Amino acid sequence: MPSLIERWLPPQASAHAAEIDLVLVLVHWLMLALFAGWAVYLTWVLIRFRARRGDAAAPPAPTGERQGPRGRPALWTEIGVVVAEGALLVAIALPIWFRQTVPPAAPDPSAVAVRVVAEQFAWNMHYPGADGRFGETSAALISPANPVGLDRSSPNGADDLVTLNDLHLPINRPVVIQLSSKDVIHSFGVAAMRVKQDATPGFLSPVWFTPTLAGRFDIACSQLCGLGHFRMKAVITVESEAGFQAFLAAEAALLTPDPTIRPPS
Repeated sequence: MPSLIERWLPPQASAHAAEIDLVLVLVHWLMLALFAGWAVYLTWVLIRFRARRGDAAAPPAPTGERQGPRGRPALWTEIGVVVAEGALLVAIALPIWFRQTVPPAAPDPSAVAVRVVAEQFAWNMHYPGADGRFGETSAALISPANPVGLDRSSPNGADDLVTLNDLHLPINRPVVIQLSSKDVIHSFGVAAMRVKQDATPGFLSPVWFTPTLAGRFDIACSQLCGLGHFRMKAVITVESEAGFQAFLAAEAALLTPDPTIRPPS
């Protein structure tokens, strides 16, 4: 039976989705505890210090003297909140974030690598092709017909595949998305995968995950990036290994020599 928070979120479609949901649950429990504590405290203050007939205003505290709650209960409450938030961040949230953004020391040879190049207002997907290696790219080669600036005459570049707003991935295989941007900061957000990572100009930012649920899932830009931000969408199709290989073969069959994506002689 799904938990209460899972009823309000997309289905968990990646191996680490449950960890992210755990963080969300703990954050909400912490916020609920703080809300309840403040509600009780404010109710007590309203009753304890309510105005009565004949009451006079208290004189201001001397300069330099501490005002507000005093005593050990207030101090230990403040310390407890800081410790709880620190434990949540350091012990749970940061390790999950590092696992999804830092490449492992021994990369999985079965992992699928895809470069995703963001631009206003589209996602360009760059696959390495049959040789498993990416060809060279150059900003000087970028054109409407070559959105990632791929040099097909470079080593390993002839068989690379490029699609627009259409990302295909095999189920139950590790995936590393190498994010970059051609213009402004974008953010690669896939709610079902519990993935969100900024795509920053001049940087190649990796994010790791393993799809565990077949289907089609939305990619959205979760960073305001201009007037067309609302329509910067794409789709991830998670399919069987056979379906993924069929997709790559179909895209490879469409490759034709195109002088617009080759460097000038």
